Amino acid sequence: MKICIYGAGAIGGYMGLMLQEGGADVSLIARGAHLAAIKEKGLTVNFKDDQKTAKMRATDDPKELGPQDYVIVALKSHQAWEVADQMVPLFDENTAVVTAQNGVPWWYFYGFEGQYANLRVESVDPGDRQWQTIGPERVIGATVYPAAEITEPGVIKHIYGDRFGIGEPDRSETERTQKLAEIMEAGGLSPRIYPEIRNDIWLKLWGNLCFNPISTLTRGTLDVVATDPGTRALARAMMVEAEQIGRRIGVHFRVDVERRINGAAGVGAHRTSMLQDFEKGRALEIDALLTAVQEMGRLVDVESPNIDAVLGLVQQLGRVHGVYPTYPEADPAADPEEAAVD
Repeated sequence: MKICIYGAGAIGGYMGLMLQEGGADVSLIARGAHLAAIKEKGLTVNFKDDQKTAKMRATDDPKELGPQDYVIVALKSHQAWEVADQMVPLFDENTAVVTAQNGVPWWYFYGFEGQYANLRVESVDPGDRQWQTIGPERVIGATVYPAAEITEPGVIKHIYGDRFGIGEPDRSETERTQKLAEIMEAGGLSPRIYPEIRNDIWLKLWGNLCFNPISTLTRGTLDVVATDPGTRALARAMMVEAEQIGRRIGVHFRVDVERRINGAAGVGAHRTSMLQDFEKGRALEIDALLTAVQEMGRLVDVESPNIDAVLGLVQQLGRVHGVYPTYPEADPAADPEEAAVD
C-alpha cells in the first residue's frame, strides 16, 4: 500500500512514521531544513517513554513519487488550498485523498441532498480550486486528535494521543476506508470509522473555533482559557452559537458544551496550534475554524455575534502582524477627515 503524507510536519510526520511501521510504503512531502534533516538522518519521533527513528523517502516534488493509493493531506487548510494543483501527479483513478485537517473541510456539502447539495464553502476553497482539482469523490474525511510539535528539523515530539476519526463524505461503507483503518491500526494508531464523519469534525471544530483564537488573543494555554471565568464564558457562548448553526445543517453533537469545555481543560497547559503558529510568525488558520462557521451561519440564518467578534479580533491581530491576508486598499476617493473619530 503506497501512502504519501503531504505535509510531513508534526502530525504528518508522526502519522508517516507509524504507518511505515505498520507495513505501508510511505513517502513524505516536506520542505526546507526539516526535509534536509529527514533525508540525512531519517525522521525521529520522541514519545514520553520511547523514541523511534526511521529512514523515510522524502521530497518536496510530488512528481518524483508517482500515483499513490492514499494521499494524506496534513497541511493546514490554507496551505492545502495553495498546493492543490501540485498534488495531481500523486493521483490515478483510484487514489483516495484523506483530509487530515482541522475545521470545516472544502468538501463539506458533497453528498448532501436538497437545498445544500454540493454547495461550496467559499471561505476554505476560494474559486473551487480543491473541488475542481482534487474532486470530492476522492475524499476520505478525517479528524485528528493527537498533539505533536517539531522540536528541531527532522525531530518531532509526540505530546499526547493516537486517535483519529475517518469516514466517507457520502456516508457509505467502503473497502478503501476499511483498508486505511487496518493499516493505521497495524502501525499503532487508533482509527475509528464514523458513518457520519461530519459529526466528529464538528466535535473537534467546536473546541478549535473558540479555544484557538482566544488563546492566541490572550496568550493563554488551554487549561487557563477553559477555566478562567471570563474566557470560559466567551468560549461557551461561541460554542452555543456554533451548535445552533451545526444543528440547522444536520449535525448531531454527542456531548454537551460543558463536557466539551471540561475535556479541553483536562488537557492541561497546552499551547493551541494557532498560538504556536502566531508565536513562530506563521500564517494563522482562521478561515477553516471561524470564517467558515460564520459563512454557514449566514447560510442558515443563525446569528453569531460572539463568533463574529472574536473572528474580527483575531483577523485584525493577524493582519497587524502580517500572518493573515490584508484588507483591500481603502477607496482613494474617501475623505480621511470624514472617517476620523475623536
